[in-house]
Amino acid sequence: MSDRLSETCHTHDMTLAQASSERRTWLVVAITGVTMVVELAAGYWSGSMALVADGWHMATHVGALTLAGLAYWYARRLARSGKFSFGAGKVYALAGYTNALLLGVVALAMIVESIQRLREPLNIDFNVALPVAVIGLVVNLASMVVLGGGHHHDHDHDHEHDHDHEHDHRQDHNLKGAIAHVAADALTSVLAIAALLAAQFAGWTFLDPVMGLVGGAVILRWGLGLMKSSSRALLDAVPSEKIAASIRTRIESIEETRVHDLHLWELAPGRLGCIVSVEAARPRELSVYRKAILEAARIDHLTVEVCARP
Repeated sequence: MSDRLSETCHTHDMTLAQASSERRTWLVVAITGVTMVVELAAGYWSGSMALVADGWHMATHVGALTLAGLAYWYARRLARSGKFSFGAGKVYALAGYTNALLLGVVALAMIVESIQRLREPLNIDFNVALPVAVIGLVVNLASMVVLGGGHHHDHDHDHEHDHDHEHDHRQDHNLKGAIAHVAADALTSVLAIAALLAAQFAGWTFLDPVMGLVGGAVILRWGLGLMKSSSRALLDAVPSEKIAASIRTRIESIEETRVHDLHLWELAPGRLGCIVSVEAARPRELSVYRKAILEAARIDHLTVEVCARP
């Protein structure tokens, strides 16, 4: 005996309700775009490596934020398209992974240029560099507030069953990548200000490129972390071992029933897909197994296969 149920438990739209995140992203693109031009011009005019590094990193994160905005637009546009088997939700992880690669490129470029400046120091015009570095920091902090303002609202509000489960599968890698770029810029701004103050008042001009090295190393680490988390979503890694174990335990609590096969993966941030093959000595109605699974976790696309055990 073999019956099969393939149904969507909530919605086929695997994109996020992210209109506010999309608007905030485009607002930050506009703000940082203007600041980028000012920082680069002031950095080359004043001769500050830290300020130039901050400006170039801001230039890349303008591109990265633009990519994040386009990802929201693309996912929204194809939200109900039949071209994707499980919706366009993976575009968020793809954009996050791409932004992680960009962070790595920027970090390595900062490190290389900082080493060059250690070998060949340049004179710095502190009257130009310091005020612009402070403006850059203010803009970065404001951008973080704008992007993070509704981040906690992007999680699902209807997870009645799994508040105690792990939260990794709810991450919006696209927004996370955008915030990482802004946070990296804020870091380089702080390091630039510290280096400029030390150089101006203590004569420690070597700190300017040294801070560029430190900033590059930290940003590289951030990029690797984002790459790791977003790649798990792209490769359909199990988003939560705890949720998978909970589903298995709940099904096997049904008399004379065992889970033969279980697949759990992330369709989009906060959206899970699950395929379960169940063996039972006395198979029950599919609704019984469906109810057991949904009591264990919020599943947005569920397929259940029940086979009679010989």
